[in-house]
Amino acid sequence: MSTLRDLVEEHTNLSPADIDHLHRLAGDWQLLSDLSFADLLLWVPIKGEPRQPREFLCVAQVRPVTAPTAYQDDQVGKIVGGPEVAHLDVALTQERIWREGDPVWYGDTPARHEAIPVRLRDAADLEEGYSEVIAVIGRDTNLSTARTPSQLELNYLTTADDLAQMVSDGTFPPPRHPGETTSAPRVGDGIIRLDSSGKVTYASPNAQSAYRRLGFNSHLVGEELAKLASRLSADPLEGNDASERILGSLRGEFAPRMEVEARGATVLTRALPLLPAGVPIGALVLVRDVTEIRRRERALMTKDATIREIHHRVKNNLQTVAALLRLQARRVDAPEARMALEESVRRVASIALVHETLSMSSDEAVEFDGIVDRVATAATEVAATSFPVRMRREGTFGVLPAEIATSLVMVLNELLINAVEHGFSVPEDEDEETAAPDQSGEVVVSAHRFRKQLHVTVADNGRGLPEGFRPDASGRLGLQIVRALATGELRGSIELRNRAGGGTEAVLVVPLAKR
Repeated sequence: MSTLRDLVEEHTNLSPADIDHLHRLAGDWQLLSDLSFADLLLWVPIKGEPRQPREFLCVAQVRPVTAPTAYQDDQVGKIVGGPEVAHLDVALTQERIWREGDPVWYGDTPARHEAIPVRLRDAADLEEGYSEVIAVIGRDTNLSTARTPSQLELNYLTTADDLAQMVSDGTFPPPRHPGETTSAPRVGDGIIRLDSSGKVTYASPNAQSAYRRLGFNSHLVGEELAKLASRLSADPLEGNDASERILGSLRGEFAPRMEVEARGATVLTRALPLLPAGVPIGALVLVRDVTEIRRRERALMTKDATIREIHHRVKNNLQTVAALLRLQARRVDAPEARMALEESVRRVASIALVHETLSMSSDEAVEFDGIVDRVATAATEVAATSFPVRMRREGTFGVLPAEIATSLVMVLNELLINAVEHGFSVPEDEDEETAAPDQSGEVVVSAHRFRKQLHVTVADNGRGLPEGFRPDASGRLGLQIVRALATGELRGSIELRNRAGGGTEAVLVVPLAKR
């Protein structure tokens, strides 16, 4: 299914600014749909030679949460013309809301048609007092469940008519504030209507319950909501801010959403000015009790902070162990024992790198490329070779879960150390002073993902594997660690072989499926 932008760009001559306005409208019109108890369809006239009546294309659709839909099938992408779109053509050409006409039938469903012109007004339009209609909203109400409206429904419909007029005027939807979403609060969460003086003329039951959670046990109707918000808030500064945003909406300002906290409860509020025909007549305040949501978020934040602190302490403990091993290595006279301790220091340090990264991460996953680069740099610094060895990484490892990263960094540490020390060390039967001074080595770490697997290759241009070498029969501790981790913890496979152009390569395949 094509997106709104794709459909509009293909079938109309609307400008990018017009398309952005339609996107903002489609992001905020659930409010109008719920208040209207009606489906909303966004229609744009198709470009080309003028037709009477025109053909229209449906580029977006929203169904009400508060009432049954008039359309069981998706209407997006549908092109209609003739008498079926006469009401849309009237709204477009006469630039007014169309409400005349008898009910129509969609199969067995009776529906009432309305058409709302959509304008986009910029600063120049406001100065000139003119703006062009760029689209039409079809507001279609399912009449099969029509009944005598209650006070709630009457207030919903009255507010919906005010917002529809603002759509026609070009003052709705409001500009989106940075970082805001369009998901909450919604009409069903709680709605309060204010008159021009800021007093509550209607409050839905859910809105009344939300303010009871904040400590207000009386009826909201008749209260000045701005003063009430300032009085209830636990933080005086937040209370004054909430009060000012409500007063600003009465002046015609579109303020960002904010939360009011009191008595352990949290209520999210959104104040929208009501400006039909440009005249401020009051405000619409949407409220939602988000107490439990914020409580769970705080619990998760505490848990995440605890996990990060654990990783930080593990990293510190591992660094302490590495330092103790390093001190012990300096006191050992036997070369083999000193080498074994130094290798242990490198292994412990590589694990500490993972925990250091996890201590700064918001989840149990790490950006692995930086860890590989640091391990590769350390391998070249500590290895004893007769000529320079350059490390290079190709591809990206991406983000890996901690359970894979910890084992993988140890495998790569061993493979890189082996590549440098055994691929480029001076043979025992060759004098180091007679080695070619212009010779240089290179170790390349390649990584790519394929079919939920991570393929890693560590290749060098060194001496290659000795004749008759068998990894499974090798007595080297490093290779034993590699094979055990690769096939055990990582549940993958490892293969060591000579390269066709000289040198050695190790090929590691690690499955990334959920464990």
